[in-house]
Amino acid sequence: MKQRVEQWMWRIATGLVIPMPVLLLYALAPAEIVMTVVAVLFVTHGFLTRHWNWLRQPWICAAGLLWGQIILSSIVTGRGHAIVQAACFGRYFLFIAALQAWILPGARVRAVLARVYGGVAIWLVAGCWQQYIWGRNIWGYGRWADGALLGPLWAPRVGSGLFMTALPGLFPTAIRLSQRDSARGRIMATAMLLGLVLTMVLVAQRMPLFLMLGGMGIVGLLVPRLRGGLVAVLLLGAGGVALSPVLAPQAYHKLVVNFIAHMHAFADSPYGMLFIRAGVMIGRHPWFGLGFDGFRHACPDPAYFHGLPWLGVAEGPHGGATGCNLHPHNYYLLMGTMGGIPAMGLFIALAVCLLVSIWTGIVPTRDPQRLMVAIVATLVFWPVASNSSLLTQPAAGWLSMITGWALAVSPVASRLQYVHGGD
Repeated sequence: MKQRVEQWMWRIATGLVIPMPVLLLYALAPAEIVMTVVAVLFVTHGFLTRHWNWLRQPWICAAGLLWGQIILSSIVTGRGHAIVQAACFGRYFLFIAALQAWILPGARVRAVLARVYGGVAIWLVAGCWQQYIWGRNIWGYGRWADGALLGPLWAPRVGSGLFMTALPGLFPTAIRLSQRDSARGRIMATAMLLGLVLTMVLVAQRMPLFLMLGGMGIVGLLVPRLRGGLVAVLLLGAGGVALSPVLAPQAYHKLVVNFIAHMHAFADSPYGMLFIRAGVMIGRHPWFGLGFDGFRHACPDPAYFHGLPWLGVAEGPHGGATGCNLHPHNYYLLMGTMGGIPAMGLFIALAVCLLVSIWTGIVPTRDPQRLMVAIVATLVFWPVASNSSLLTQPAAGWLSMITGWALAVSPVASRLQYVHGGD
């Protein structure tokens, strides 16, 4: 009886996880519910089967310490709501562990998930080109105010969605095509990757474009047969950017003009003001930060309206309340503002532990799928990046999904001998 209950729990959890890429695009609240339900089912599974081997992993230790530090910091701030939110923050770590230890160890489930990722990526590409050609997407929306394409969505999230789905969903196919003996396979792979790069250029969201190009660079280093095609893709992509003032002037303005302006006056740019504000908060509260989601609550406080003299950075002329946002747009700064320097250090330790497990024993040409989820997991932890908040969807879901998937295909999963309900 207990085994049948456990099997049904596994089937329910798997059925909830498979459509997550779609939920992270169209239904953020259900995606949050799925992560919470899967985390609860996974803990229940542990009590039923008494298999807790996954707790002995280094990344679990780092995650537990980080979770504890954020709870402690929230207690120090004295905000009851923050304490409750901090206590619930651990559900993301439990969800990652559930993917690694319970849901995704089976190759058949991972194959289905990969097809879902690939299908979502194709849907996003088609939606972007439809909006670019006809000016409106399927919902009747035009471009966003800053010129970004929305694709088949109603908010400017298609760039991050395409990056998170195309690399694990489509790139493995391109790698396999490049490994064929004939030149036709390499030409098809190059055409596929070129289409993705040109789509990203039209989308006009800088960070997803940079991350995708970074992923292509890593693939080029690790997969020699695709190297020539990737060089051609990058050259043609650069040509696309050069022609964008004529073909897509809004994309050119955001990708090139805006980027140069922000770098020229970084302290007065939206990202520079967030960096300064977060740095001031961490400097004022180095040991405990401001508790869960402290940046959002403290940002309008004039006590933080000054620069960082120890870095030689002054507050920009347009600082003050205009430099506020719901989060600092960087995972590491977010952790620092919530739990101080200890939380930032623990988050770095967590990223290192995860990536060491993910990259151990990887053979790029033998398993393209594992290579691509490892690359995406690496890029999402890239410290010099602008990110959405890790406390909300879709960022928390994308990071948790790719990290759990990458851990599930690593040798660590097989060594721990997990028990799950299917293969």
